[in-house]
Amino acid sequence: MIGDPRGRMPRRRAAVGFGLLGVALLGGCAAEPTPQPAATRPDAPSASASVPAEIVGTRIRFSSDRTTIDVTIGEDSPAVRDLLSLLPAELSFEDLNSREKIASLPRELAWQGSPGSDPEDGDLIYYSPWGNLGFYYDASGIEYSDDTLHIGTYDATEEQLALLVGGPVTVEIID
Repeated sequence: MIGDPRGRMPRRRAAVGFGLLGVALLGGCAAEPTPQPAATRPDAPSASASVPAEIVGTRIRFSSDRTTIDVTIGEDSPAVRDLLSLLPAELSFEDLNSREKIASLPRELAWQGSPGSDPEDGDLIYYSPWGNLGFYYDASGIEYSDDTLHIGTYDATEEQLALLVGGPVTVEIID
């Protein structure tokens, strides 16, 4: 007998049906992958990194034993946030084509979703194909590129930038 004449299911069959439904629902929940904590993902910022709540306007300092250059963050983008998560860091700069001073980062930044830019003198950029930072001091003839991501701006002479080359440079958030 499937049910009584009034269309109701016998209690025992209903209890078994609801029990199986509950097991199926709970089983479905258990089958969901457990999210991995961000600090253990290889592409995630380190747990000790402290990214400021307000990104635009944050200042980072590049200092060697010969000079100090401050950069004011001008973008709130995935690349900028990931860069800030790497700090403090120690980098080594070199000149590239008498246009910019560049340094490789410890790892590539998570930059997807960051807007490209048309760099100008006085810009700190991240060049995504090479995974490096660059202080532009002669951006003449350089046009917009989706690969050139604006990080911020600095106010320093070419001579001051040259003092970053040849030794370790500490990069840290100052405010």
